[in-house]
Amino acid sequence: MTDALRLVLALVTGLLLGAIFFGGLWWTVRKGFSSKQPALWFFGSLLLRTSIALAGFYFIARGHWESLLVCLLAFVMARVIVTRLTRAAEKPSYPAQAASHAP
Repeated sequence: MTDALRLVLALVTGLLLGAIFFGGLWWTVRKGFSSKQPALWFFGSLLLRTSIALAGFYFIARGHWESLLVCLLAFVMARVIVTRLTRAAEKPSYPAQAASHAP
């Protein structure tokens, strides 16, 4: 496999791992607060998300630190993307009414 192809694969994998990790975190927070057993949701999600991310980093690195670095940078980029997408999803689509404090 060529170096460029390996780095592109690392980039795509990092974005996917980040989307799974941070998207899963967002989903867990939404479900966990309405659950009767939130600790179970948060702990189980933490174990699952961390296991997936670490396994992905392990398999993408394969002794090449450049691939691991690109994967980690893409993972952080995915955090920014997921944060912006989830903030946009939570904003109401209707304009907020202004509070009138003056009589």
